Amino acid sequence: LQSFLSGQGLEIATASSGEEALSILVSQPIDMMITDVRMPGISGLEALRRAREKQPLLPVLLVTAYADIRDAVGAMRDGAVNYLEKPIDLDELLSSVRRAIGGESAAAQEPILDELKLPDNLVARSSPMRAVFRDAALVAPSETRILITGESGVGKEVVADRIHAWSPRAAGPLLKVNCAALPETLLESELFGHEKGAFTGAAGRRVGRFEEAGGGTILLDEIAEMSPALQAKLLQVTQDGTFQRVGSNEDRRSNARILASTNRNLEQEVEKGRFREDLFYRLNVMEIYVPPLRERQADILPLANLFAAQFISGRPRLSGTAAACLELYEWPGNVRELRNAMERAGLMARGDVIMPEHLPQR
Repeated sequence: LQSFLSGQGLEIATASSGEEALSILVSQPIDMMITDVRMPGISGLEALRRAREKQPLLPVLLVTAYADIRDAVGAMRDGAVNYLEKPIDLDELLSSVRRAIGGESAAAQEPILDELKLPDNLVARSSPMRAVFRDAALVAPSETRILITGESGVGKEVVADRIHAWSPRAAGPLLKVNCAALPETLLESELFGHEKGAFTGAAGRRVGRFEEAGGGTILLDEIAEMSPALQAKLLQVTQDGTFQRVGSNEDRRSNARILASTNRNLEQEVEKGRFREDLFYRLNVMEIYVPPLRERQADILPLANLFAAQFISGRPRLSGTAAACLELYEWPGNVRELRNAMERAGLMARGDVIMPEHLPQR
């Protein structure tokens, strides 16, 4: 790195530890710090914190291994301008350095924090949901596997959509598979494909989702419902990217990025022996928790208005009393229940004003 950056006309000071780097920081003018997450002595994360205590505006770029992504994302929240995964792409390194020393952080160019670039049909007015999409934007550019958790109906699939859209794989497909919707044999075929005659009804060869995804993304929804046998087969994909079609011993490769979602507590499922511990750690490199609607009060009315516009022609609006009813309700079914309520209101309302009597009676 020193040789490469020096060749770009930059003056570089090197340090063999975080402590030495901090000493350099107070003894000479430094425009930017680049640090590995794991080093002898204090970690790169601790060096980041101490450096920003000394120079609050100092840009810090983290270099991280695959397993350190969770720490790197936390460091972004603490003020790091960006993180780069090993092996380092030198063009990306140079671009990050130039942005940082030019006064423009990488974070400022990503759809995160205060200027989330969300589609018009998405709502994130509340702080909890803004934090969700901020984290999604932070991890989207990496190849990290992400576990999206939360109650049914909170919008986990929407978060997966954004991760894919903000990623370098956005030009490829995002394929979604509901692991709870198919019996084991059909789910195995759906994911990995099958050869002709592999089972009763297999009249021809079929390409599975892992092949079909190519360089795109695959979302495994309700991953906790996957059988132990399929968990073992998925583990192989996460370890070396290989799998076999049903009825074949030939190894095939998948380049798809894996996202998984669940409404269950996977750690508890592991403790009960219903989910493989090794697969859990493979999938849970980074977890994004989507909070229930009752904890996102600021999102309720904007979501209601969005759904009303979908189901009622003209310019629908909520009466004050109807709006109060929506805000007071707990929404155990979350966003999905709110959408259904507004669809019902669209059927019941005679004009464009939604009244309390048009809402489901609870």
